[in-house]
Amino acid sequence: MPAIRNSITTVCASLLLAACGSTSEAPASTKSEVINQGTLGAEGSGPESQSGWDLVWSDEFDSASIDASKWSFNIDCWGGGNEERQCYTDRAENASLEDGKLVITARKEEYSGPALPPHMREGADAPDAQATKPFTSARLVTQGNAAWQYGRIEVRAKLPQGQGTWPAIWMLPEDNAYGTWAASGEIDIMEAVNLGVPCEECPNGQESTILGTLHFGGLWPDNSLNSTEISYPAVLGGFHTFGIVWQPGRMVWTVDGRVFAEKRSEDWFTTATDEANAPFDKPFHLILNLAIGGGLPEKRGLMGVSEEGFPKRMEVDWVRVWECNSQADEPGSCAWTGD
Repeated sequence: MPAIRNSITTVCASLLLAACGSTSEAPASTKSEVINQGTLGAEGSGPESQSGWDLVWSDEFDSASIDASKWSFNIDCWGGGNEERQCYTDRAENASLEDGKLVITARKEEYSGPALPPHMREGADAPDAQATKPFTSARLVTQGNAAWQYGRIEVRAKLPQGQGTWPAIWMLPEDNAYGTWAASGEIDIMEAVNLGVPCEECPNGQESTILGTLHFGGLWPDNSLNSTEISYPAVLGGFHTFGIVWQPGRMVWTVDGRVFAEKRSEDWFTTATDEANAPFDKPFHLILNLAIGGGLPEKRGLMGVSEEGFPKRMEVDWVRVWECNSQADEPGSCAWTGD
């Protein structure tokens, strides 16, 4: 694992902090932690070579403003349960459309906002508490507008670089059918931290790791994860397409149409039920965000957060979601079940 400088146990614990969408504090440990180093599949082997995919949802970001019928904003200074250093806002300074692209901008500026996200305020000792952070950014979600159970999801994006940057494309359950995090699951389509930072152990001398991860198991702290990471030097320049193919009992991660990870139902579980495909058998919504700091980036690379080079931009060219047409059961199709 060329991009890992710490022990596997430490990195696993850091990966766990990726989203923590329903936790009240940063988790301290995991069970059944698995980290794999993936390799790219052959060109032309990705899902775009299959027939039978029907486009069911997309955003090409070619309108005048962010489409409120597709996206909403998380607004808080919580830090995601990971001690991230940003406040998420819905300001145009942090998320806007430029030249047919969504631009999420992280800025170095002191900002105050709600200390807790809405789902944690009810029953809290100080539900209206405020917090102040040294950076601002944005986190866009399709929650309440669109969610999917199975399909092919791809996002074409250009990622920011620098120590402490943490862009992510990921999914959380629309409803916590099996309980709060992580019993109902989390799907991380793509995460990257500290891209471009000098790295003696990296193939090109710079951090270029991308990760695909599942979180599952029991309620925190009895949560688990299964993650695959690869070094992908091409990610340091231009736009790239990050995707996942999610089928009953099977998930496949892709970058630029090439497979780099696959996981099956025996690789995950939830303590809430013995159903074979649970918790990844329910609708999940999509999330796009750019975090600054937190457990994973601050423990890798040069450590901490560099304040150089701000603002940082995560640019998204398009988001597309396909569903497999079950009638297309023929060789080479997404629904083919034969030999």
